[in-house]
Amino acid sequence: LHRLLRNFLIALTDAKSARTMGREAKPADVVTREYTINLGKAITGITFKKRAPRAVAAIKKFAQKTMKTSDVRIDVKLNKAVWSKGIRNVPKRIRVQIQRKHNDDKDAEEDLYSYVTVVDTPNGFKGLGTNVVDQDE
Repeated sequence: LHRLLRNFLIALTDAKSARTMGREAKPADVVTREYTINLGKAITGITFKKRAPRAVAAIKKFAQKTMKTSDVRIDVKLNKAVWSKGIRNVPKRIRVQIQRKHNDDKDAEEDLYSYVTVVDTPNGFKGLGTNVVDQDE
């Protein structure tokens, strides 16, 4: 009886792991979303001369986490927006558009990459949330 119960539990866990195995691995296809990133969290307590580079790294890390791609490319305008007030005085929040695109390079490890651009917010950041942008543009 003891052996029978043990074999049953092993079979149950194997079936469960087989069901959940493919869920995390692959991201969906091409998509574009807008996010507001709180850079103040990322740079609090950071040495002045490392703040802007740390903010750019935080944007890359955020894009990797949300889009599930390790290849993240930052737009020049976004980099200029982060560095606009100097290395020390990084903006507290920034609105970005993250596009997950197909990689044209045949030798790339991943077939998708993320491209991050800055979005202009003349009325502030209140109530914007996350928006999915249509692909018809």
